[in-house]
Amino acid sequence: MKRMTIMTAGLAGLALGGCIQVKSPDKPIEINLNVKVQQEVVVKLQRDAQDLIQNNPELFPQ
Repeated sequence: MKRMTIMTAGLAGLALGGCIQVKSPDKPIEINLNVKVQQEVVVKLQRDAQDLIQNNPELFPQ
C-alpha cells in the first residue's frame, strides 16, 4: 500500500512537471516603506520644554 502511494505521487509529479513555470516579473518589485520617525522630534521637544522650565521657574510655579 505504501509503495503504491509513493508511485502514484511520483507519477503525478512527473505529469505536472511540464505545467509549472517560473517567470521573472516584467516590472521591478517595488517596496514601499512608510516609516514614521517621531521619536527624535518628541525628545527634542521634551528637552526644549525642560530647559524652558529650568531657566524660567517663575513662569511655571509648582
